[in-house]
Amino acid sequence: MKIMMGGLAAGVGFGTATSLINALSSPYAELGAPLTGTVWASAAKVLSLLMDAGWSWAALAVAMGWLAGTRALGALVGALALIAATGAYYVTDAFVWGAETDLVRWWVVGLPFGLVLGVVGATIRRPGLTGLLAALTVPVGAALQMVVLPPRPHLTLTPAIVLAEAIVWTASALGAGWAVHHFWAAKRAGTAG
Repeated sequence: MKIMMGGLAAGVGFGTATSLINALSSPYAELGAPLTGTVWASAAKVLSLLMDAGWSWAALAVAMGWLAGTRALGALVGALALIAATGAYYVTDAFVWGAETDLVRWWVVGLPFGLVLGVVGATIRRPGLTGLLAALTVPVGAALQMVVLPPRPHLTLTPAIVLAEAIVWTASALGAGWAVHHFWAAKRAGTAG
């Protein structure tokens, strides 16, 4: 029950924070307009590009599955976190922007993805190739998204876009490196023991 409440809280926090960061990063939002041209607006833009990306939402469900430990519980917590994040995101958007929502459509998408990604997160704890592939899901997914759909809302590159892309590429490389290192260290420990 504790992990379910944690998944719910993490989802609500992530969804709310993502919506608020998006509003703070926009000169067209009531929250972001006073920050226009400041270092805070640039920082909010970088955070917006990082948080409002598919790979970061996937990472939320994977992290919740990892914390849950078992695949069944991971599936439930991963789905709950994505559903809660989606609800919080769109409710916050409605207050901040007065925008209409696609809540139901994204809940329909989030439920199966949350179930699968929660299982992936729980599988990271398994030894061998299965655990390695699960651990590579978020880093490889983030890198793939950077190639297919980079965070470039404008045609011109801005410092915020360059910084966000550098952060994602660096984090992807470090995450993949950690996964491979962990795999080989476990393999060496298994053959030595």
